[in-house]
Amino acid sequence: MSEQTTAQVEHEEYEAQTEHGAHDHPGERTYVGIALILAVLTAAEVATYYFEDQLGGLLVPSLIIMMIVKFFLVVAWFMHLRFDSNLFTRMFVSGLLLAVGVYLAALATFRFFG
Repeated sequence: MSEQTTAQVEHEEYEAQTEHGAHDHPGERTYVGIALILAVLTAAEVATYYFEDQLGGLLVPSLIIMMIVKFFLVVAWFMHLRFDSNLFTRMFVSGLLLAVGVYLAALATFRFFG
């Protein structure tokens, strides 16, 4: 009988957490808005291909900036990082910095900036 009581307590705790969590997260409208922003950024990234000659030296920085903005939007909203511990934020930001650093090092290796 104590097992049933424990199960009931666990279920009640789960219900309380679920109810509390439901109020913290934004609604569907917010997620659709973020998805539209991501679609516009993706279209802008694709459009840079057609304006490659006009952008010149701004091509790579503009692509990197759009990449970073998209990364933060996806991680913060769709992976719910805004609602998690700061430790996870630090982990994702350090991963992003490492990725950008490796990318820039690869470009420097191939003398892209020269």
